[in-house]
Amino acid sequence: MDNKKAQRYEAVKWVLVFAIGVCTGLVGLFVDFFVRLFTQLKFQVVQSSVEECTEKGCLALSLLELLGFNLTFVFLASLLVLIQPVAAGSGIPEIKCYLNGVKVPGVVRLRTVVCKATGVLFSVAGGLFVGKEGPMIHSGAVVGAGLPQFQSISLRKIQFNFPYFCSDRDKRDFVSAGAAAGVAAAFGAPIGGTLFSLEEGSSFWNQGLTWKVLFCSMAATFTLNFFRSGIQFGSWGSFQLPGLLNFGEFKCSESDKKCHLWTAVDLGFFILMGIVGGLLGATFNCLNKRLAKYRMRNVHPKPKLVRVLESLLVSLTTTVMVFVASMVLGECRQISSSRHGGNDTLNLQDISEDVNSSIKTFFCPNETYNDMATLFFNPQESAILQLFHQDGTFSPVTLSLFFLLYFLLSCWTYGISVPSGLFVPSLLCGAAFGRLVANLLKSYIGLDHIYSGTFALIGAAAFLGGVVRMTISLTVILIESTNEITYGLPIMITLMVAKWTGDFFNKGIYDIHVNLRGVPLLEWETGMEMDKLQASDIMEPNLTYVYPHTRIQSLVSILRTTVHHAFPVVTENRGNEREFMKGNQLISNNIKFKKSSILTRAGEQRKRSQSMKSYPSSELRNMCDEHIATEEPPEKEDLLQQMLERRYTPYPNLYPDQSPSEEWTMEERFRPLTFHGLILRSQLVTLLDRGVCYSESQSSASQPRLSHAEMLEDYPHYPDIHDLDLTLLNPRMIVDVTPYMNPSPFTVSPNTHVSQVFNLFRTMGLRHLPVVNAVGEVVGIITRHNLTHEFLQARLRQHYQTI
Repeated sequence: MDNKKAQRYEAVKWVLVFAIGVCTGLVGLFVDFFVRLFTQLKFQVVQSSVEECTEKGCLALSLLELLGFNLTFVFLASLLVLIQPVAAGSGIPEIKCYLNGVKVPGVVRLRTVVCKATGVLFSVAGGLFVGKEGPMIHSGAVVGAGLPQFQSISLRKIQFNFPYFCSDRDKRDFVSAGAAAGVAAAFGAPIGGTLFSLEEGSSFWNQGLTWKVLFCSMAATFTLNFFRSGIQFGSWGSFQLPGLLNFGEFKCSESDKKCHLWTAVDLGFFILMGIVGGLLGATFNCLNKRLAKYRMRNVHPKPKLVRVLESLLVSLTTTVMVFVASMVLGECRQISSSRHGGNDTLNLQDISEDVNSSIKTFFCPNETYNDMATLFFNPQESAILQLFHQDGTFSPVTLSLFFLLYFLLSCWTYGISVPSGLFVPSLLCGAAFGRLVANLLKSYIGLDHIYSGTFALIGAAAFLGGVVRMTISLTVILIESTNEITYGLPIMITLMVAKWTGDFFNKGIYDIHVNLRGVPLLEWETGMEMDKLQASDIMEPNLTYVYPHTRIQSLVSILRTTVHHAFPVVTENRGNEREFMKGNQLISNNIKFKKSSILTRAGEQRKRSQSMKSYPSSELRNMCDEHIATEEPPEKEDLLQQMLERRYTPYPNLYPDQSPSEEWTMEERFRPLTFHGLILRSQLVTLLDRGVCYSESQSSASQPRLSHAEMLEDYPHYPDIHDLDLTLLNPRMIVDVTPYMNPSPFTVSPNTHVSQVFNLFRTMGLRHLPVVNAVGEVVGIITRHNLTHEFLQARLRQHYQTI
C-alpha cells in the first residue's frame, strides 16, 4: 500500500466511524421513542383504572390490566431471545470478550442487534427491573462490526464489493468505537464512552484509535440529542436532551444560603457509603452468581419454553409486588409548596416540571402524594429524578422497603432470557440508599446543611460501583450526566472505595458472567509470583504441524481431526537426533524436556498417521506406509555446519508420507522440528477450496497463485472444511503453503518469563505464540488458554510440587 492508498484508507475509516456514531444514535432514538410510547400508554390506562376503582373497590381489575400489559410485553421480549439467544442480558460481557480477543458466536450479527433493540424496549416497557442503557452498548458494538463490512449473513443476497477493512484488527477497532458510541448515546457522555471502551473492553489499543472513538461517541451523542430535542420539544437544533438517561442539574436554591452541594465533612460519609455500597454490590453479585449457576443446571438444559415461562414468572411476581407495595405500603407525604424553589430545585424548568408532574396521589388526600407509588408507578428514569430532585421527602420506611424490593427483584431479573441492562436498576437502587442516608442524617443527627440530591447521587455511584467495579469510565460518565464537575472528587473516592471493598469478596458482575461461560479472558497483567514460571512451563508441547509442501490428503485429515486456528510450518531434522539424545532426556538449548513430552509428540504423530490412513479414498489405503529414503549424514558432522548448509534451501520437499511407523525407536520417532512460519486454518481451507496445488511430477512453481484480495474474499465467514466438496481434487496432489504462511510471527524462547510472554501476547493482539529454541526448533506453542488465570495458577501449583 503506497501513501496515496493509505490516505484514502484513513479517510474512509473516518467516514465509517462517523456513520457508526450516527447509526448508534438512531438505534437509541428508536428504543427510547417506543419505550416512552408503550410506557405512557400502559401507565395512563392503569392510573385511570386505579383512580376509578379506588372509589368502586375493584382494584383487582386494575391489577389484571397491569398484568396484561406487562406479561404481553415480556412474552414478546422472550420470543425475540429465542430467535437469537445471544441477545439475552446486557451484552456487555459478550462485547468485553470480543474486544479482549475472543470470538463469541453470533455476538455481532445483524439479527442480534434487531432482537436486542426490539427486545429491550419490550422488557423495559413490561415493567421488569432492567435498563435499556446496557443493551445500547451491545447494539453500538454490532453496528460497529457490521457497517464497515457492507454485508450480513442475514441478508446474503445484498453484496457490495467493499475492499477495505477485511481483518480482525480493523473489525475490533470499529467494535470499540461502536461500544463507546453506545455508552455515549445512553448517558450523553462521549468522553465516558471512550474511557469505557478503553477500560472495560479493548485489550489492544493504539493512540490513533482514541481520537476516532471519541469522534464516534460525539457523533452518537449529538445525533440522539438532535432528534430527541426536536421530537419532544419541537425545537430542532436546540440540543436539550444529551442522552437516554439524564440526571438533571444539581443546584441549591438561591434563597437557601446554608445549602452546599457537598462539603469536606461530607467526604467522611461518602467513604462510609462507598464501603456499604461495595458490600451491597458484593452481596448482589454473589446472589446473582448462585442464580446463574442454578439456571445453567436446571433451566438451560430444558426446552426453550421453560426460559419463557421463567421470564413470565419474574414479570408476574414483579408486577404483583409493585402493585401491592404501592397500594398498601406507601405513605402520604405533603407536597412541597415551593415546586420551583427550595433546596432540591432544578435549573431546567422542563425537568423540574417533569419531576413534580410525575408524583402519584393514590389513596392520598389533597395536597399529599403516595411516595411508594411515585417511585414504582413511573418509568425508572423518572424515579431516579424523583430521588435526586424531589422537593418533598420520602419516608425512611418507604425508602428501605423500596431498596429491599428493588435489590432482590433486579438480582433475580438479571440473567433471565430477555434483553436487560443493569445500569439503571443499580442507579435507582443506590439512589434510594443514598436518599435514605440523607434522611437519617437530617432527622436523627441534625445535619440540616446536607443536600439530599448529592447523597442520592453518591449512593447510586457506590452501589453501581460495587456491582460492576468500574472506576475511571464510571466516574466520567456520572460527571458528564450531572454536568457538575465539582462532583468529580466525591464520585471518584466513592467508586474507588466501593471497588476495593467489593474486590475483597468477589469479582464484578460482568467478570463473573464471563467466568461462568468459561471464556479465556486475559486480565490486564499477571501476578508477581507468576514470574517463577517460564514459557516452557506453560506451553503446549503436543503440536499439530504442517510441512511446507504437504499432500492434500494430509491437510484434509489435519483440518478435519483438529479445531486449531493455526499450525506451525516445520521441517524435520532427520540427521540430528543423536546430537540431541543423551540418556533419558532430550537436551536442546540447555532446556531439559523429559521423555513424557517426547511421548506426547510421538503419540500426536501416530494419531496423525492413523487419521491419514482413514482418509476417505480407496487409493490411499497404504499410502502412509510408504517411506522415502533419506541419506544419513556422517555422525560426526558438526550440527552448526548442517544448519548453515540448509539455510539456502529452507523448504525441502518433505511430505507427510514420512510419518512415524510403529517400529521406530524413540530416537527415530522424535524428530527436532525446524520452524519456518505459521499458517492459519482459514488460509488452508481457502487454498483447498480454490484448488491451489501441484502434482508430484511438477515443480511447485506450477502451482496457481492467489492474490491477497482473493485470499480475503470470504472474510469474515470462511467455509468449513466439512462443507467443502473435494471430490475433484486428487488426494496425492501437493500444496505449497510457503507463499501464504507468515514467515516471521512473534516467537519466544523457552526461557522467557511468563510476564514477558503475557505482555507480548496482550499488547500485540496475538492468538498464537510459537516457542522456538536457540537453534530454530519449535518446541511448543502458547495460546490464550495457556495464559488464563486458572491455567497459570494450576501450573504454578505444579511448579511448587516439583521443587
